[in-house]
Amino acid sequence: DAKRLAFAGICVAMSFTLAVIKVSPVQYGGSITLASFVPILIYAYVYGPAEGFLVGLIHGLLNFIEDPYILTPATFLFDYLLAFASVGVMGFFGKMKRKEKGCLPVVLGCVAVFALRFLFHWCSGMIFFAQDSVWVSLPDWAMANAAVYSFIYQCVYVPADALIATLVMVALCKTGALDRLSAMMKKAQ
Repeated sequence: DAKRLAFAGICVAMSFTLAVIKVSPVQYGGSITLASFVPILIYAYVYGPAEGFLVGLIHGLLNFIEDPYILTPATFLFDYLLAFASVGVMGFFGKMKRKEKGCLPVVLGCVAVFALRFLFHWCSGMIFFAQDSVWVSLPDWAMANAAVYSFIYQCVYVPADALIATLVMVALCKTGALDRLSAMMKKAQ
């Protein structure tokens, strides 16, 4: 309906705007943002997995348009489509019962989303680093294996981005703001 579509547009626009405020500690993609996943996490939490997957895909495509870098079609699939669509998993946790201001489903949802995001970026990195000679100085044991190198590379930014987003979601949950947002977004459907 029109209300869901309007909130999808607002949440994607907010996420895209927050993604511009970033620190890029790694050279070949990946950054720590100012909780850029939070608006689309909220959308998925309120409206469910299908809508969450869709707004995640849209957000991923916008990120690709803004700063495109692909090595193969597989890296595009993993880095821009699957990694961002993983936000839809939060929709499953939005259906869980929780106590007022209880945060367990929110935290579990954030962990699941960012674990999937990490996995997809890791898979993309294995392809990227196996095909390209962009190695930076790491110990020989890490540089000899694209899977190990990609794992270390993803550990530089994904956990920090996940922690920021999870802390913001917990703060919204504890203050009751998440419940008020959910009620507002669901009202008069």
